[in-house]
Amino acid sequence: MEGSNFISNDFKLMLGAVIILYIIGVYAISYYAERRVKNVEDYVVAGRRLGIGLSWPALLAIWFGAGTILTVSSEVANNGLKQVSLDPFGSGVCLLIAGAFFAKPLWKMGITTLSDFFRIKFGATAEVVSASIMIPSFFGWIAAQFVALAQILHLFFGLPLNVGAVLVTIVGTGYTILGGMWAVTLCDATQIWLVLIGLVILTCSALAGLGHGDVMIGFANVIHCVQSTAPQKLQLIPTHNHGELWTWMSLFAAGALGNIPSQDLMQRMFSAKSEKVAQNACYIAGIAYILFGALPVILGFVSIYMARNTGFNLGPEVSVLPALAKGFLPPWLAVVFVVVIVAAVMSTINSAILSPATVLAQNILYKNKFIQKRIDPLKLNRLCVVFMAVCSLITVFSGERAYGLLESAYSIPLVGLFVPLAFGLYSKTKSEIPAVCSMLVGILTWMTQYMLGWQYFLEPISPFDKLDLPLTLTSTLCSLITYVACDFVSSKVLAKRPLEMNEPELSNIA
Repeated sequence: MEGSNFISNDFKLMLGAVIILYIIGVYAISYYAERRVKNVEDYVVAGRRLGIGLSWPALLAIWFGAGTILTVSSEVANNGLKQVSLDPFGSGVCLLIAGAFFAKPLWKMGITTLSDFFRIKFGATAEVVSASIMIPSFFGWIAAQFVALAQILHLFFGLPLNVGAVLVTIVGTGYTILGGMWAVTLCDATQIWLVLIGLVILTCSALAGLGHGDVMIGFANVIHCVQSTAPQKLQLIPTHNHGELWTWMSLFAAGALGNIPSQDLMQRMFSAKSEKVAQNACYIAGIAYILFGALPVILGFVSIYMARNTGFNLGPEVSVLPALAKGFLPPWLAVVFVVVIVAAVMSTINSAILSPATVLAQNILYKNKFIQKRIDPLKLNRLCVVFMAVCSLITVFSGERAYGLLESAYSIPLVGLFVPLAFGLYSKTKSEIPAVCSMLVGILTWMTQYMLGWQYFLEPISPFDKLDLPLTLTSTLCSLITYVACDFVSSKVLAKRPLEMNEPELSNIA
């Protein structure tokens, strides 16, 4: 199997027609959602009116797109079970951590962006620095969604990847501009159920097909095949090699913690109608993410089985799941499943573009008095949506594969924002210096070495012989050390300042 050569013209026509109908439906929903948008709060956080039935699907759909449905199955097929450290395991744990420690206190603050938190807790400089770190972190994440859908268009219609990415950008940006968070939520509430049901049907159909009608036999056949031909691919945690272990831990930390200081997660929590709804929605979404995220992992192993026994081989640039759908489902159901995948990724694109656009508009551009006087805040948010989409498309043309884009997108918030967020939320802040210095040290430590192409901390000159310390963990540690050190110094300076101010008064009395 290669490209679109194994797909009949009838299937292509049917799939193309359904995709067009889907796009029309999405734009109809977005047009309806636009009628609910009266102000910036409606556009950004759906007026803070989401109940549990809309909140948890919206949270689940944040990352349950290209990362889980498409990328993970391909990564597991190529590199084994250890690839789940980032997604779905890391992302699912992230939602649970967010519910346990962040949802309630942040929701109570009544803010619309995460950079608002940094302004309130630390100051205006911390707000701008956090926004400047957060916004570029979305370029790789959005680009990964563009790449995933471009791969589907290449697989089924033979479109070049760059052409497909441009088409996806135009469609995704258009309906994001219209409905904002209301459009995201209403689409997600419907689409995520279709995605989950579709994954269950495809997994059961594939395993039954390989087990002569019995799902459990099919699963046993798949596992036996992997054990006998590539047993290393069943290893969840690579404990045999300390370098791979450090990498696994780094990826898990990036998924579990790096997503927390992220506007798309916070924006959906802020959209809940109460702090309790925000917290419970995180718990439900986290559990669902891990459980249903296991299905693409199983399908990745199914593709290994088929490669060994049937010559199933798509090549490095084609996703596993759409091809499995074509191979194991009836034509009409395969069409529905592929469109469901498209819908899931489009939902992720929607919120992924909206979130950083909101931060750019409200925490950077709208601070300018010239802009305040001449541009309506809603219009400014929509213009920023276009800007984010264009920058992400440029990232696609840089040529990095989807998993690398995901990894770098997760790492940036972790190394730059997680430490000051946690300290700001759970400790008294005396100065913005610790937060700003922590952000800058963390991001610059990571970015400098990343741009130099170093795989490990201080790779050519590392004093830690044979440890191969990963960039993400060590950069986050540098951020932590910087915050603690600056906070200690700031506390000492502030403790001395009242005495220094009192000395002239004492001399005057004398």
